[in-house]
Amino acid sequence: MTRAAVLGKPIAHSLSPLIHNAGYAALGLADWSYTAIECDEAGLPGFVAGLGPQWAGLSLTMPLKEVALTVATEISRVAATVGAANTLVRRGDGWYATNTDVEGMVNLLMAAGVPAGARFTVLGAGGTARAALAAASQLAASSVTVVARRPLAIEELSAVAADLGLPLHPALWPDAAASLDADVVISTVPKGVADPIAINATWRKATILFDALYDPWPTPLADSAARSGSQILSGRDLLLAQAEGQFRLFTGVEPPTEAMRDALYRSRS
Repeated sequence: MTRAAVLGKPIAHSLSPLIHNAGYAALGLADWSYTAIECDEAGLPGFVAGLGPQWAGLSLTMPLKEVALTVATEISRVAATVGAANTLVRRGDGWYATNTDVEGMVNLLMAAGVPAGARFTVLGAGGTARAALAAASQLAASSVTVVARRPLAIEELSAVAADLGLPLHPALWPDAAASLDADVVISTVPKGVADPIAINATWRKATILFDALYDPWPTPLADSAARSGSQILSGRDLLLAQAEGQFRLFTGVEPPTEAMRDALYRSRS
């Protein structure tokens, strides 16, 4: 049996096993399995060191995206730039770290029709926010406003933006509602954090909201934007898009996107 898994804490809510196992079934990969394993930052190095040759890859969610780089023997350019990886792939006796969140965001935003030179606002300053900056760079954003609760977190992202050649404008959380007039707003904050913003949010119809949450859905932020006619991308959209890249890296074959999408959107979790 060839194995893969998603790691994080908490992890019981993860829909990744549903997506990947649907892909295996669609392609007849009966000797592949994908599970969810709870693991925190302190436990990741020991867990990875103990994996046998049957392990092809790992998906990583919070809080492991930054510590993942410390257990890798090879790191992709994009993961090194953003300082976060959501994927570890077995390569010989070591592990290759990369970030398929970036590729997933870019593909989704391109499909949504984001023009070159768009203005971005990113809510939050964690690992997913770092991926959002890289996606904005690849989409030739003219500027990015980062809204965070801690000034230090924005300072850390400023270094990432500088490496990407992005003009970054800092904003603190009390100014979040005033930063929603961008062409693209990407919310990367945990459940409930952005809810108060939705109460008095004013949206332009042309704005695309990319809310990286999927439970609960719709979020109050997504609901307020949808009522204004804004286009919405969800955490489920991103979950599928980044899983496609992981599936390709783990198995070496093209993912059966329709089967994986059907499994994800049939789920009520």
